[in-house]
Amino acid sequence: MSWQIARITAFNDNYIWALHQGQNAWVVDPGDAVPVLEWLAASSCQLQGILLTHWHNDHQGGVNALLHVFPTIPVIGSLKPLNGPSSPVSDGDLIQVLGLDFQVHATPGHTLDHVCYVCTDPRLDAPIAFTGDTLFAGGCGRLFEGDAALMFSSLQRLNCYPGNTQIYCAHEYTVANLRFAVACEPHNSETLTRLQDAQTLVTLGQSTVPSTLGLERLTNPFLRADTAAELGRRRSWKDQF
Repeated sequence: MSWQIARITAFNDNYIWALHQGQNAWVVDPGDAVPVLEWLAASSCQLQGILLTHWHNDHQGGVNALLHVFPTIPVIGSLKPLNGPSSPVSDGDLIQVLGLDFQVHATPGHTLDHVCYVCTDPRLDAPIAFTGDTLFAGGCGRLFEGDAALMFSSLQRLNCYPGNTQIYCAHEYTVANLRFAVACEPHNSETLTRLQDAQTLVTLGQSTVPSTLGLERLTNPFLRADTAAELGRRRSWKDQF
């Protein structure tokens, strides 16, 4: 039986990802329990576990309410204490989710505790990466706790995967990110085309996520930065853009 990933929307622009196989599901970064419970009921799925990328409340705020309904499920997250009885993971760990092995990558920068989860199982159509607030479609997370050197290193960790890797980030920030990307690299025709495509999707009420790592390499000004200093300059500019 194949695996599927469902997109659950929360708040103004958050995405909670549900990896499911048959009637079994795990969710990634459930900042709000209500849309998760609604999706589980509509799809007749049972929640088997939770993955957390970092401590921000819009990523873990719904954990305790979900544990009230599913009290025995595992909650897997970073080394920082998180909501619920979370099991900490470290860089290089392997965790199994619905029969798939996910590599844990420590990706500090946005927060110091941030981790990403990547699966390259050949049974999948393409590798998948749950990148939280580290690598966005067209951008990267703000440097709330880390610095440019940490974010640069974290992005390079993710950049080692094949170009068809599906990037499941946690927010619909793509249009705003790509507007900045066009300003940052005005002669990059790939970025302008992607911005136009993203604007069309959003106008139609559709999502721009997931992206692919190959597309990010062509159009994401932070993944394209050659040095940590360049990334830092771009991030400072983006914060004021």
